[in-house]
Amino acid sequence: MYPLKFEPILKQTLWGGDKIVPFKHLASPLTHVGESWEISDVEGSESIVANGSDKGLTLTQMVRRYREELVGESNYARFGNKFPLLIKFIDAREDLSIQVHPNDELAKKRHHSYGKTEMWYVVSADADAKLRSGFSQEISPKEYKERVRNNTITDVLQEYAIHAGDVFFLPAGRIHSIGAGAFIAEIQQTSDITYRIYDFNRKDAQGHTRELHTDLAREAIDYEVQADYRTNYEFAENEPVELISCPYFTTSLYDMTEDISCDYSELDSFVVLICLEGTCDVTDDNGYALTVRAGETVLLPATTQSISIHPYEHVKLLETYV
Repeated sequence: MYPLKFEPILKQTLWGGDKIVPFKHLASPLTHVGESWEISDVEGSESIVANGSDKGLTLTQMVRRYREELVGESNYARFGNKFPLLIKFIDAREDLSIQVHPNDELAKKRHHSYGKTEMWYVVSADADAKLRSGFSQEISPKEYKERVRNNTITDVLQEYAIHAGDVFFLPAGRIHSIGAGAFIAEIQQTSDITYRIYDFNRKDAQGHTRELHTDLAREAIDYEVQADYRTNYEFAENEPVELISCPYFTTSLYDMTEDISCDYSELDSFVVLICLEGTCDVTDDNGYALTVRAGETVLLPATTQSISIHPYEHVKLLETYV
């Protein structure tokens, strides 16, 4: 097997902006692109291989064909024919709804699906961009419903001014929303289950408000209050900096100005590389090489033993695996 690129799946949304298409160097006339699904095994939105001998196959077909060779023995035993991660870029021109995602137990009971734990890495942010994550004070499930009803739910949410490089970990159950002006990379479990809690009473072109899932969300929410919901890390150049490690993914940041080698011989997992900035050459242990630039995502199969990364001047990558 060899490093895989996929055709991006562009999602137009009411709140989408104009940053994704130029960031990914695409010749697309689409406007209001809110999301680019980079690697997806969500039913109805399966990624399609864009390079090499498997070009044209869906990610679903790839997992069924290559099994442990693609995802790793433990991942195939755990997830079967479902690729476990969904990788996105998100561009918010307007505030997204306040929302929450169920955990595995609740999602399985209600939807026969995995839950949705995720993380955000801020690629760029407008001067006044903000994110909401977690509660700022203790409230009860009863008060939660009252605040949704009287439009004061945002008064008890923690709000953060954001800058490029900020990281937020969002375990299932954590109430959150992406604010206007935020451009982020999102790594999450393969699930498209979202409970919309509050949508600022917005109406579409036909004058309709979007469906809310107030009661479904009430049981899914983790009401615990934390002092700080940001993920703090110490920057280091030319070496991996671990950002998040959880049962669903481990993600590190590479900020590079010189060549780096990565040894995956002891890792029983695929590896995803998300290029956030710059251009680099990635060469695997079989000599298969490809050029990766900002806005592109690469899937290294579990058979990959090692890679070398050669940056053109300066490059920034996220590396994630299960």
